[in-house]
Amino acid sequence: MTVQKAVTAVLERRAGLAEEVILSDNRINLGEVEIEEECLKLLALYQPVAADLRFIAAVMRINNDLERMGDGAVNIAEHAQALAKSEPLVYPPQIEQMTAATMRMLLGSLDSFVKADPYAAREICAADDEVDDYNRSVIEQVWQMMKQDSATIERATHLFSVSRHLERIADHATNIAEDVVYMVEGVIIRHHLVGR
Repeated sequence: MTVQKAVTAVLERRAGLAEEVILSDNRINLGEVEIEEECLKLLALYQPVAADLRFIAAVMRINNDLERMGDGAVNIAEHAQALAKSEPLVYPPQIEQMTAATMRMLLGSLDSFVKADPYAAREICAADDEVDDYNRSVIEQVWQMMKQDSATIERATHLFSVSRHLERIADHATNIAEDVVYMVEGVIIRHHLVGR
C-alpha cells in the first residue's frame, strides 16, 4: 500500500522507496479515470434508482477519495526524499502510531465497503479522533524541536507536512466510511447531519 510505503520511506530514509511511491501515482490516476468512466456509463445506460444509484454514487466518491489518498502518499514520499538527503532527525514516535491508526482506518473503511457494513463504517468515523490527537502531538513535538534547535527547522517542517498528510488520508478514510453508511442506509452522515 502506497501510504505505508511512503511513511516507511520517511522513517527509514529510503529515497528509492519514495521514488516507487511517486512513480505509482500515474497508475492510480489512470485507475480513477477508468472507474469513473465505467460509473458514468452505468448511469447513462441503465438510469439506476434507489440502492443501485446510491451504490454507483458511493463508488464514484470513494474512487475520488482513493485517488486523493494516493496524492497524499506521493506528497509524503516527496518529503521522504528531501529528508533522506539531509542529516538524520529524531522522529516523534507518534508518527508510527499515527500511521498504524491511519492504515487501520483505510483498510477498515474499504472492508466496510466490500461487506456493505454500516456498523463497521461508523466505527471508522469514530476512530478519526485518535488520528487527530496523534497529529496534534506530532505537531507539538516538532514545534519543540524547532524551538530547541533552529538548525532542525527545515527538516522538522517536512515532518510537520508528513503528519498533516497522514491526517488528511485518515479524513479520506472517514469519507469512505460515511459513503458506506449512505450506500447501505440511504442516510447522509457527513458534517454530522444525522437527524436533520
